[in-house]
Amino acid sequence: MKDRKLMRSKDKKMLSGVLGGLSDYMNFDVTIIRLIFALLTILSIGFPMIIVYIIAAVIIPEEGDVVS
Repeated sequence: MKDRKLMRSKDKKMLSGVLGGLSDYMNFDVTIIRLIFALLTILSIGFPMIIVYIIAAVIIPEEGDVVS
């Protein structure tokens, strides 16, 4: 099994690349991940999912960053 790490995507980026990186990690189409995130954001009245996205954007390193 390939050693995978969750990284923010540089190629599939709209805002910070969190969902693009998540789609690479899970081997899903990025469009499906974005639709699920949008649906969850609408259903949760936005605020909780936006906070989760911001925290993920800060914590998850970007592709190409040196990670030990």
